[in-house]
Amino acid sequence: MNGLIKIGLSMLLLLFFLGCGSQKNRDDGPRRLELFFLGHASKHHDSELLANILAQEYFPEGINITYSVDPEDLTRKDLHRYDGLIVYANHDSISPTQEQALLDYVASGKGFIPLHSASFCFRNSPEVVALIGGQFKSHGGEAFSAEIVKPDHPAMEGVQPFETEWDETYVHDKIADDIVVLMERVDSTHREPYTWVKEYGKGRVFYTAFGHDERAFRNPGFLQLVKSGILWAVGDDAVKKMKEYAIAQPAYEEGTMPNYERRDPPPRYQHPLSPEESQTLIQVPVGFRLELFASEPDIKKPIAMDWDEKGRLWVIETVDYPNTVRNDKGEGDDRITICEDTDGDGKADKFTVFAEGLNIPTAFAFINGGIVVAQAPQFLFLKDTDGDDKADVRDVWIDGWGTYDTHAGPSNLRYGMDNRIWGTVGYSGFEGTIAGNPVKFGAGIYQFDREGKQFEYLGNTTNNTWGLGFSEEFDVFISTANNEHSDFFAIPLRYYEKANLHERGIEKIDSHYNMHVLTKELRQVDVHGGFTAAAGHSLYTARAFPQEYWNRVAFVSEPTGRLVHRHILEQVGSGFKEQGDGWNVVASSDNWFGPVEAEVGPDGALWILDWYNFVIQHNPTPQGFENGTGNAYIDPLRDNTKGRIYRLVHEDAKRYKPYALNPDRKGTLVDALKSDNLFWRLTAQRLLVESGDRGIASDLYKLIQDTSVDEVNVNGAATHAIWALHGLGLLDGPDEKSVSVVAGALRHPAPGVRRAAVQTLPISKSDVVQELLASGVIHDPDLRVRLAAFLALSDAAPVAEIGKAIFEAVQQPDNIADKWVSHALLIAGAAHRQAFMNEYHQKLGHPDLSNAEGSFAERIIAGKRMTVLQQIPELDDASVTIKAVIGEMKYDLTSFTAKAGQTLKISFENPDHMQHNLLILKPGTLDRVGQAADELAKQPNGMDMQYIPDTPDVLFSTPLVNPEGRYELTFTVPDTPGEYPYVCTFPGHWRIMKGIMRVIR
Repeated sequence: MNGLIKIGLSMLLLLFFLGCGSQKNRDDGPRRLELFFLGHASKHHDSELLANILAQEYFPEGINITYSVDPEDLTRKDLHRYDGLIVYANHDSISPTQEQALLDYVASGKGFIPLHSASFCFRNSPEVVALIGGQFKSHGGEAFSAEIVKPDHPAMEGVQPFETEWDETYVHDKIADDIVVLMERVDSTHREPYTWVKEYGKGRVFYTAFGHDERAFRNPGFLQLVKSGILWAVGDDAVKKMKEYAIAQPAYEEGTMPNYERRDPPPRYQHPLSPEESQTLIQVPVGFRLELFASEPDIKKPIAMDWDEKGRLWVIETVDYPNTVRNDKGEGDDRITICEDTDGDGKADKFTVFAEGLNIPTAFAFINGGIVVAQAPQFLFLKDTDGDDKADVRDVWIDGWGTYDTHAGPSNLRYGMDNRIWGTVGYSGFEGTIAGNPVKFGAGIYQFDREGKQFEYLGNTTNNTWGLGFSEEFDVFISTANNEHSDFFAIPLRYYEKANLHERGIEKIDSHYNMHVLTKELRQVDVHGGFTAAAGHSLYTARAFPQEYWNRVAFVSEPTGRLVHRHILEQVGSGFKEQGDGWNVVASSDNWFGPVEAEVGPDGALWILDWYNFVIQHNPTPQGFENGTGNAYIDPLRDNTKGRIYRLVHEDAKRYKPYALNPDRKGTLVDALKSDNLFWRLTAQRLLVESGDRGIASDLYKLIQDTSVDEVNVNGAATHAIWALHGLGLLDGPDEKSVSVVAGALRHPAPGVRRAAVQTLPISKSDVVQELLASGVIHDPDLRVRLAAFLALSDAAPVAEIGKAIFEAVQQPDNIADKWVSHALLIAGAAHRQAFMNEYHQKLGHPDLSNAEGSFAERIIAGKRMTVLQQIPELDDASVTIKAVIGEMKYDLTSFTAKAGQTLKISFENPDHMQHNLLILKPGTLDRVGQAADELAKQPNGMDMQYIPDTPDVLFSTPLVNPEGRYELTFTVPDTPGEYPYVCTFPGHWRIMKGIMRVIR
C-alpha cells in the first residue's frame, strides 16, 4: 500500500512538473510569431517608423514585433525566445560578445532579416558581413523596380514586381558565394543583386536592399516582400504554429463618431469582442503571458484598484462616468467590489460589494481599518465594523473637490512611505475648507494625514493629472494628459514659498513623443500619435519580472492608444529622465481595449484594468454632439456594461505565496517588511503604524542595522522600518534609542535608506543637526541624498555650522550644476541667510549685490533668485483681449481687424484648465507652422521652447500661459495688408484653436 502511495505521489509530481512546463513554454502550441527588431536612434533610415508600420501591418496576421535600438540586446538571455531578428540600422561596429551572440542565434535555427541599411552595419566583423551576404558600397536614388529572377523560391510567395516612388539604388560588394539571388535591380550598366537569401547553420537569412524611407515602407509591394521573407526565414515550424493560432477578426460598420484627426475615410465603429477574443489581439513581451482575472458581467467599468492586507483585489466600478452626475447628492449606481480567487485557479470566483450607491468614485486607499474614497465633491471614509465585508461607516472627510468636469477631478490616492495619503487632481481643482482653513488650488499633487486633517498642496501640474507612482526608495513620479506622460516630483511647494522663490518642484522628464500603437484606427482629440491620456505611473516594485524591470521600469497606461507604455527611468543627479523609448509592455489592436490602470500586485504580476470601451475621448465637444453634465460629449457608443481585469505574468516567476498578515501578531508584520514586493512591505508598515504598538521598535532596529543590499542596491526592509518608527512617533519625542539607530542609518550602504534617515530624523534637535553634518550626507555620492539633506537643513534652527556647510556646498560645481540641489541650496540659504552671510564675509569679504547676474552665493545673500526682466513699454495705441474658451480648445475671438503699422496690444487671458499660447503668423503659413509644431512636440525640449516653432513664419508670440494666467503681447502690426492667422501651438491644438487678424490700411 505504501508503495502504491509512493508511485501515486511520484506520478502526481511528474504530472505537476509536466504541467508547469507546458504552461510556461509558449512554444508548445499555436502562438504568435515573435520578431525582434534592432533599429537605431536616428531619423535617417527611420527604423522607429519602419517598425511601427510593420507592426501595424503584420500584427493582425499573427506577427509580433519588439523594438530596440541597443545592439547589446543581441546578448539578451531571452533572445532565443524570438523566431527572427530584423536589423534596420546604421550601427558601424559590433562587439565580440554581440557578434558571437548573433552568429549563435542564427546558427541555432532562427531567422535573420537584415533590411536595406543593415548591409552597412557591423563592418568590423567579416563573419557578420558574410552572414548578411554582402555589404553596401554606394548608392544613387530614383524610382525603379527590380526583376524577380527566382519567382518559385518560397521566400517570394505572393510577391509581384513593384515600382518604388523613390528609393536608394544600392550597389554592394563583398558579396558572399553562398547567397541565392531572388531579385535584381537592372540598369544600363549591370544587374545588381537586390534581394537574396542564404542558410547559416540551421538558420536562414533574408536580405533586401529596398527600404530607404516612408515612400518605400508603405509600398504594398515592399510590405509583401518583407513579410514573405520573414515567413521563409523563421522556418516552417514557427509559421505553422502562427497559422494555427486563432486570431479574432473584429466586425466593423459605419458609425457617427468624432473625427478629430480629420481622417479620410472617417473611422469605423468596431463591434466589441469577448475577453477571450480580445486577448488574441493583445501583444505582450516574450516570456510573459496575459491571464484574465475577471470580466463582465461580474465587473463593469473598473477605474481604480488596490489590494487589502489579505491580498484581495478591491475595484471601483463606475457605470455613472462620465455624465451621470448626481448634483442633488442622491445615490449613484457605482460601487466598490472585493474580487477573490478562492480556488487558486487564477480567476476571481467571489465578488462582494463593499459599498454601493456611489457616484463616480475615482480612487481609494486603505487607511485606519477602512478606505478613503475620492468621490468629488467629497472624500469619504468607508469602513466595515462587523466583519461582513460591507461598509457600515460612511463619513465625509474633505469637501470641496471640483465637479465641473468628471475627467478632471481627484484620483490616484496612494498610501505613501511617509504614512500619509498622496493624490492628484486635474483642472477641476479644489476650493473648500480643510480643518477650518480655506484652501484653493488647481491641477496638481497633494498629500494629507491619516485623519484627513493636515493637508498639503505639493505642487501644480500643467493639465489633467492621472498618474502617480513611487519607487522603492520613495522617488515620486506623476503623469498628465497632453504630451507629458512622465514628470518627476522633486521639491514640495512649501519650500519655495518660504524662500520666496518662484520655481516649480515638478519637471517633465519624458524623452519621446510617439506612442507605438497596433491599431490603424487610432482616435485622439489632440497630441495626435502621442500621449494624450497618460493614466498611471506605477513602477515595477517586486521581483517576479526579470531584473531589468526592478525599481526601474514604470507602467504608463494610455487608453486612447490601447496600450501600456514601458517607461524606463534613469537617475540623473538628484533627478531622473526617461531612458530612451521603452515602447510597450502591452498593446492591442482591439479598438475597445482601454487600459486605465496598471499596478504591481501582491503576486508580483502586473495587473491591468481594461475599461473596455470604444469611446475613450471626453471633450472638447465635437461638431454635431452635445455636452453632458460631466462636461463630456454625449455619445450613444459609450458603453457601461463591460470591463476586464488582466494579470501579466512572467513565465519564469517563482510560485506566489501570500503573507498571512495579522495585526494582532506583530511578528507577521515585521516578517513582511522583508518581502521582495513593495506591496507587502508598505502594507505591513501601514498596519504597524495603525497599531500604535511601540513595543515592536527593537525588531525594527534589527532591520535598520542590516547593511545588506540587493542586486539593484535597495534594502527595502530597512527603509520601511525607518518610516514605521517615524509613523509610530518614536522619532518625535524623547526616544533616544530610536533616533540613534536611525542616525546610524545615515551611513547605510543603500542610498534609499540614507535618504529615509535624513527625511525622518527630528531636525529640530541640535544634536541631530550635528550628526547629519558629521555623517557626510551633504557630500553624499547620491545627489538625491544631498537634496534631502539640504531641504532638511532648511527646516533647522539657524546655527553657524549650517551657514558654513551651505557656503561650502555652493562652491562645489556639481551642486550648482544640479537643478534640484541648486534649488535646495537657495532654499536653505534663504533660511540661514545671516549665518551664510557671516561665512561669506569671513572668506570673501563683502559681496557686490548690484549685479543681477552675480555669483550663486551672492544670489543667496540677496534673498531671491534674480533674473533680468525685459521691460515692455505700455502703449495704448490699440488693444484687443482674446480669451481661451473653457473646455473647448478655442479662442473666444476668432477674428479682428488691425491697422497696418499701428502698435497693438493683445491681452491674452487663459481661464481654461490647460496651458495655451498665441502665435501670430505670416499669411498662408498656418498648415506649415502647425506641422512644425507637431514635430516640435515630439522633441524633448518642446516645452522648453514653449511649443513655439523656430521659424520666420512666426511673427509674434506669447509663451505658454498657465490656467488663470494672463499675458500682454505688444507689437507693431505688419505694413502689408492681408489675413494673418493666430493659433495655439500646444500639442494638437492648432487644428482647432485658431483665428484671423485682418490687417488693413
